[in-house]
Amino acid sequence: MNDKNCSFDFAVIGGGSAGYAAARTAASLGLSTAVIDGAETLGGLCILRGCMPSKTLIESANRALDIRRAAEFGLRARAGAPNLPAIRERKRALIEDFSSYRRGQLEGGAFTLLRGRARFLTPNAMELTDHYGGTRRVEFKTACIATGSEVNVIPLPGLQECGFWTSDDVLDADALPDSFIVLGGGAIALEMAHYLEAMGRKVTLIQRSQGLLKNMDPECGTAVAEAFRKRGIAVHCGTAIQKAEKSAGGKVITFSSASGIQTVEAAEILVATGRSPATAGLGLAEIGMTCEGGKILVADTLQTSLPHLFAAGDVCSPVDVVHLAIQQGEIAAHNAAAVLRGEAPPQRTDYRLTLFGIFCEPQAACVGATEADLTKASVPHVSATHLFSDHGKSMVMGATEGFVKLIVHQHTGEILGASVVGPEATEIIHEIVVAMAFRATAAQFLAIPHYHPTLSEIWTYPAEDLAHLGPA
Repeated sequence: MNDKNCSFDFAVIGGGSAGYAAARTAASLGLSTAVIDGAETLGGLCILRGCMPSKTLIESANRALDIRRAAEFGLRARAGAPNLPAIRERKRALIEDFSSYRRGQLEGGAFTLLRGRARFLTPNAMELTDHYGGTRRVEFKTACIATGSEVNVIPLPGLQECGFWTSDDVLDADALPDSFIVLGGGAIALEMAHYLEAMGRKVTLIQRSQGLLKNMDPECGTAVAEAFRKRGIAVHCGTAIQKAEKSAGGKVITFSSASGIQTVEAAEILVATGRSPATAGLGLAEIGMTCEGGKILVADTLQTSLPHLFAAGDVCSPVDVVHLAIQQGEIAAHNAAAVLRGEAPPQRTDYRLTLFGIFCEPQAACVGATEADLTKASVPHVSATHLFSDHGKSMVMGATEGFVKLIVHQHTGEILGASVVGPEATEIIHEIVVAMAFRATAAQFLAIPHYHPTLSEIWTYPAEDLAHLGPA
């Protein structure tokens, strides 16, 4: 738009997965809609610096591991040094393809795209500042904040003076130092550690919590840690990281654990301690919006403490994943349309099928509740597991690390959660997601035919152990 000031039914801040989903849905409902995005490059976190570039690099890592193991399968292959510039160029080409498609969606005319950084002036108006310092006022009846997240850097003495990498640096590097200390034990840390080790780098992983993947059942983190150690990755959990400092050979991290004070040296430090909501500069406190721990507090309708303002994606979500961000954006738009009509918001978020996956090697994935969640909620439950090392297809593949686990209601037999560490975990978890969507019991799941031999077939073993639970 050329107007200095403008007004809309629905204004979306952020053009990533959640923001685009919200805008597309609002426009389809007949709302005059604007998307405001101040990033230098359109596309959003997932496409530009998250899911897609990391998985592109991980595909190269996976193939590097296959080459290492060629002799195990009666094949001859010579690994050699990875061609890091070629890996980066492949990643850049793919990301340009994905991002250009998203740019086309944002610029396609279904809604108005405004380029600039937003700051709330009032609960119904914001100021946009473009890259040249120009400003304009945008007024709106409803809005959705979908500004995503940014790298979280822990406050560690000496870290800023030492210098460090983040996942952004790894994702666009055409050269890598020969060793890394990775700080963190979540998805980003594990995926980056997997990639770096597969590229022939020496990796040490330091996690503050007692185990990796702290939001999953604890045996998941244990299984990944054991597999990483077999690959030669040093894993330290339950630590108190004390300081970072430069050394003659690179950089040193000092930490304490049950084993006492320890130091680890590497050429570079990679900070992978998660991400934080990107809300700085939005002026949320000034308009009275309630946040907690950096996240915008929302109801299950995605309404904030100001009911005509909504949030979606990483700024408010309990789990920072794309499919959930898209769902939240769509719900926010439908509910905003209802607010404009003077009606009660009709749609609500449901986190019963919360799904999460990590693309390290071995992969890890989970859906639904953990045993800790169910215990806290006083839900009677029973679980059963089965090891990939005792599964025919896994043995044929030479992919025997890990296990699958089903959790069911003790009285009804309904599947309440599942987790998997092992080959193609992020793919085979979806079978349980579908079963849970229909509230299947273990007995009903067991009655579904499974082709032999397949990876998915492994789920039938814990299901068989639990099938006796529930109504006769």
